[in-house]
Amino acid sequence: MEIIIKIIGAIGLVLITWGIFIKKETRQDYIFVLGGLFLLTYSIHLKDPIFIPLQIVFVLASLYEIHKIKKIKK
Repeated sequence: MEIIIKIIGAIGLVLITWGIFIKKETRQDYIFVLGGLFLLTYSIHLKDPIFIPLQIVFVLASLYEIHKIKKIKK
């Protein structure tokens, strides 16, 4: 189980890093949400009181930006 959690954390890190290089803002935010959720899972497993709220805020900020972009496009 431990190796699976580490793989999940690594995938989250790769997704967020990849998201930095994506030009389309909406797609970038979706990648950030997915990567953030993977890292949140890893942080919860570690029971880290700093990174759990950090990842929650990161995911919520990305979701807010998606909402804002979609609202502007309407």
